[in-house]
Amino acid sequence: MPRRALILLEGHRGNGLLYVQAAQRLGLHPITLAADPNQYDYIAAESIEAMRVDTENFDSLMQVCSRLRAAYDIVGITGFAGRDESLNVTVAKLCQYFDLPGPSPASLERCSDKFTQRQLLAQAGVSVPAYRMAASAIEARSSAADIGFPVILKPAEGSGSRGVRLCRDVDELAEHTTYLLGGAHTWRSPPKILVEEFAQGAFYDVSTMGNAVIAVGTARFDRSPYFVPCESVFPAALTDEEHERITNVSRSCLQALDLGWGPANIEFRWTNRGPVVMEVNARLPGWTTPLLVQLAYGVDMIKEHIKLIIGDKCDLRASHSHTSAARFLLPDRDGMLDRIEGASRAAAVPGVVDVRFYVEPKASIVRKGDYRDMMGHVIAASPDCTRTEAILQRAVDLLDWPIIPLPPSGEQE
Repeated sequence: MPRRALILLEGHRGNGLLYVQAAQRLGLHPITLAADPNQYDYIAAESIEAMRVDTENFDSLMQVCSRLRAAYDIVGITGFAGRDESLNVTVAKLCQYFDLPGPSPASLERCSDKFTQRQLLAQAGVSVPAYRMAASAIEARSSAADIGFPVILKPAEGSGSRGVRLCRDVDELAEHTTYLLGGAHTWRSPPKILVEEFAQGAFYDVSTMGNAVIAVGTARFDRSPYFVPCESVFPAALTDEEHERITNVSRSCLQALDLGWGPANIEFRWTNRGPVVMEVNARLPGWTTPLLVQLAYGVDMIKEHIKLIIGDKCDLRASHSHTSAARFLLPDRDGMLDRIEGASRAAAVPGVVDVRFYVEPKASIVRKGDYRDMMGHVIAASPDCTRTEAILQRAVDLLDWPIIPLPPSGEQE
C-alpha cells in the first residue's frame, strides 16, 4: 500500500516545520514543493522530502503532483502564502483538479483582492473603513481628499503589511505613492492602490476554521507610520458582549465572502462605531498565532487544519483557558547585528515557551516597515494575563542583541 502523502507548496519560517511535524504525527509523509527549497532551513535540518518546482506555474505543479501519485497516495494539498495570496488560489485549484478537500478557488480569488473584498463586505452590511481605488498619483490624491487625512495607502493585493503606510498629509501621500508606483514595490499584476480611512482603535485578531470562531486575540504595532507587530496576546481582554459582537461580525464576514471551508484570519479595529473589519485573510494566520492559540485554548489549529485537508473530522473545542503572549524583537536602527546574548537564560524563565532569533550575528539589518523587520520572538504562557506579561518582560530583559552601525563601504574588508 503506498504511503499517504501531504503536499506542501512552499514553506514558512514560523509554521512550516509545525505543519511537517503535525503531518508526521498523523501518519502522513510531508513533501514540500518549492521554487527554492534551500530557503527553508528546516527542510534540510529535518531531512524532509522536497522537490524544486515553479510554484507559480499551475501546469508544472499539476504534472509533478501527477507523477508523485504513482508512488504515493496523495491525501491532501496545502501551502503557505508568501508575497501575496495567489498561492492559496493555486492550492485550491490543485485540490479541485485532483478531487481533494479544499476551499473554493473563486472565493479565494475574490478575497485576495482587497478592493473586491471591501465591496462584498460593505454590501453585506459589515462595517469597513471608507475606501477608494487608485491607479495613479492623481487618483490617490483625489481619493485621500474625499476620505480625509490621515489615510492608509496600500497595495490592493499582497500580505504581511508590505507596502502599507499611514499617510498623515499630502507630502507623505505623494512620497508613498511614488514608492508604490515608481518601481520600488514589486507588483504581480497591474498596480492598484487602496486608499482607505485610518480606523483608530484597539486591534483584534480573530482565528476561524470553517464557520467556527476559535480564538480572539489582540496585538500592538510599532514603527509608525508603518505597522510592524511588536506583541500579540490571546485571548483578548473583552467583555462577553464585546466578544459576542466580534464573533457575530466574523461570521458575517465568512458568509459574505463564501469562506465556509478551512481557516481564516479576520482583523478588526474597535473604533467609536464598534468593530471595523480591516482585512480578511482566507488562510491560517501567520506570526506566532497558531502556537499562541494552542497555548491559550488548547486547540492545535495546524493539526486540525491538516485533518480537514485529508477529510477527517476536526475537534475545535477549547480544552483550557490560559493567557499566551509573544513579544517580537524589532530593530531600532539599520546596521549589523553584533551578537546575541542571554537567549538560554531567557528560555529558562519559568513560563517561557520559546525564545527564537530569525537572524544570526553579523547579519545586515535593513528595516523595511513590514513583518520582515521581526528579528525574533519570545513566547510565554500562564493561567493569568498579568503573570504572563511579567514573565514575558523578565525574559526580554535578559536578552542583549545590539545593532551597530555598518562601517562605510570603503572600510569593509
